[in-house]
Amino acid sequence: MTAPATALDWAAQFAELAASARDPRLQAFYQAGCVTTDTPLEQVPLLALDVETTGLDANQHAIVSLGLLPFTLQRIRCGAARYWVVKPASELSGESVTFHHITHSDIRHAPRLGQILDELLTAMAGKVMVVHYRNIERSFLDQALRQQVGEGLQFPVIDTMQLEARLYPKRQPGWLDRLLGRQPVSIRLADSRLRYNLPMYQAHHALTDALATAELLQAQVATRYALDTPVGELWS
Repeated sequence: MTAPATALDWAAQFAELAASARDPRLQAFYQAGCVTTDTPLEQVPLLALDVETTGLDANQHAIVSLGLLPFTLQRIRCGAARYWVVKPASELSGESVTFHHITHSDIRHAPRLGQILDELLTAMAGKVMVVHYRNIERSFLDQALRQQVGEGLQFPVIDTMQLEARLYPKRQPGWLDRLLGRQPVSIRLADSRLRYNLPMYQAHHALTDALATAELLQAQVATRYALDTPVGELWS
């Protein structure tokens, strides 16, 4: 099986970005390169990524914590996990605290994102990110880098939510389904995990959600994809 002709060529894009990036940390990140679109999934270095934020709009809200967890389809490297609480540029709201349970006292002495940027980009370098709902991680990290160094951040993503969406393109029940009491199909992280008989975890903790996402991708591939499936068929 080969990657579709429309698959994004992230390896070529990284080469271009390495040449155009101005910040040396971004240059190093892009120079680390990326696997080609035809690389089998079982050979791809993966990094589960989750961020918790003060809200849902990257232009108004900010990252408050990040969780990273390197893994392959066979193994999750919990010993290499990274977790940071960072001081956001925007204020915490009562609603956001209710979701992620990070309070004003937790962030009082936390570093700014710029202070952990070297570690963050080093951990991400050479990996394909795995997230559940790519719009959050991509938009918030891109906006954060624009604020910190004046340049955005681009990276390949396998979105486990999007993989579930492919399986359930018609998630709202029709009139007969509603008559029979059938509920809409949820592709939220916890509900998606239940379909693969994965255990329940507490939601909205960046590192726990990264672990939950890594396990979900392993289950999705084991159930739906061959190990030699080209990564280009799954990433965006």
